[in-house]
Amino acid sequence: MDAALEDVEFLALSANRVAVLRSLAEGPRSRSALADETGASQATLGRILADFEERSWVRRTDDGYEATATGELVADAFSDLLEALELERDLRDIVAYLPTEELGFDLARLTDATITVPTETRPSAPVRRLLDLERAADEVRAFSHAFNEGTLSLLAERAAAGEVRFRGVFSPEAVDALTSDDALRRDLLTLVDADSAAVRVRPAGVPVAGTVADGRVHLLVRDDSGVLRAAIDTDDAAVREWAEDAFERYWTEATPLDRGDVVSPE
Repeated sequence: MDAALEDVEFLALSANRVAVLRSLAEGPRSRSALADETGASQATLGRILADFEERSWVRRTDDGYEATATGELVADAFSDLLEALELERDLRDIVAYLPTEELGFDLARLTDATITVPTETRPSAPVRRLLDLERAADEVRAFSHAFNEGTLSLLAERAAAGEVRFRGVFSPEAVDALTSDDALRRDLLTLVDADSAAVRVRPAGVPVAGTVADGRVHLLVRDDSGVLRAAIDTDDAAVREWAEDAFERYWTEATPLDRGDVVSPE
């Protein structure tokens, strides 16, 4: 273990070492090509390549250097570690709010996800990201404990115009919140009346806020007080499979919402 940690430290202490090993793991390179790709000086390259040869991570060729099988193994493993740490830094401030017990996929599947957080100048950035996806999609499936005004208005307008196929399953609380407001109730009625839309209510509620817009999955992340903390979206196949399965499960456990259910409170 100690020797392995020493090798990890050896690589981690130099961005040039990581860059050179990654480059050679992709294929043979000449010294000049390595210098161009990594920006390292010839003197630095000489030291790095000598250290790598000593560890049997690279070997000389007629035209330069190439990674050995163990060098490729180390490069791949170190790249995976860096990706995991980069993802952890992205999720660090929001992981406490993720409904991880509901997410039936490895968080590593979010490595290439787009994470959008509110800022002082763009406090609604996570919702705007969702609206952009819904505006461009031909099919939208949503499952959520909430239904924000922007999404409702956009989907009602697009569904009424026959521009989108929409199915949504929501918690009773989400529907109650919409029917208690005149403007939101009108948009909900428009959505319910649209031939290309269907809305259902799951009595047991919906524990996660997810949307599948065509093939892309979008998750809204809120804290315990309902404050929006982030949006995560990805087209990863495993995440999409989870989202589609979750939607279908919630959908089959829900009851259709019709016009008679969308009434003004007494």
